[in-house]
Amino acid sequence: MTLEPAEGVVQAVVLYDGRLLLVDAGDGWTLPSGTPQQAEPAEATAARVVYELTGYLVDGTESLAPQSGARAAAAVAVVCQLLSESPSDGAGLAREQVRWAPIPEADGAALPAAVRDYLRGHTPA
Repeated sequence: MTLEPAEGVVQAVVLYDGRLLLVDAGDGWTLPSGTPQQAEPAEATAARVVYELTGYLVDGTESLAPQSGARAAAAVAVVCQLLSESPSDGAGLAREQVRWAPIPEADGAALPAAVRDYLRGHTPA
């Protein structure tokens, strides 16, 4: 499998124990996101951004299929596997700016359609 360099904004979808990792964007809760470094694949960008913002170590495993339309090309969402249950020191955001939201409560967050579709299949019964 060859990983292609990412373009635009990469959003990380981190699930753990029926909860979704969200960060405070100043005007509401959203997925951790950032832009790729030169020649960096989306999966690596997602892992790096999560670590830099929250201190959690994750592995970007799967890019979600973007929705059709002009805004779809502006961002890609990557599902990430949590590798550490506790964040390391030195995160870019304060602890109160990082939240594990139960999936049903994440509806208030700014989530792209592809992420909402993915979460529907992963909501605990």
